[in-house]
Amino acid sequence: MKSINAADLRDKSVPELEAMVTAERAALYRARRDLVFHKITDTTSLKTRRHNIARLLTVIGEKKRGAQ
Repeated sequence: MKSINAADLRDKSVPELEAMVTAERAALYRARRDLVFHKITDTTSLKTRRHNIARLLTVIGEKKRGAQ
């Protein structure tokens, strides 16, 4: 799992970012489920996904505040 660069996210529109948040949350859910069923043992991917979601939400907030 690769970390998302915040500078690249600032070039995208808010609907695109919200779609990415939805996709990351779904992937995080699947990763947690797989961890419970012992299909994966890599717990760092969970942390990376949580951080990506936080980055996305931060950029969305910045864009919404800047548009006012």
